[in-house]
Amino acid sequence: QVQLEESGGGLVQPGGSLRLSCRTSGNIFDTFHMGWYRQAPGKQRELVARIISGRSTEVVEGRFTASKDMAKRMFYLQMNSLQPEDTAVYYCNAQHNLVDSANFWGQGTQVTVSS
Repeated sequence: QVQLEESGGGLVQPGGSLRLSCRTSGNIFDTFHMGWYRQAPGKQRELVARIISGRSTEVVEGRFTASKDMAKRMFYLQMNSLQPEDTAVYYCNAQHNLVDSANFWGQGTQVTVSS
């Protein structure tokens, strides 16, 4: 089974930056789409950024950049100019490109943006 483990969350002031990391098991990047999602209290989980397998290794979504290090088998989310509304638990996701039921999540890492 695919295992995912997020790290890098914490407390940061508005305007600050954080880089989240997702450690993956095995060689999954060629066949799994990789995504970062977040969920704040009382809100639905939402997509932050996603990289489709077989395409680019980096995707820019406004203030956030998702990227894959193929050699290290690491998935990252660089977050810049953070604001209080970015406060949430951030999750790493792996979705097989052909098998819908092959869908895996990490345990999540807390990001808190506050003065």
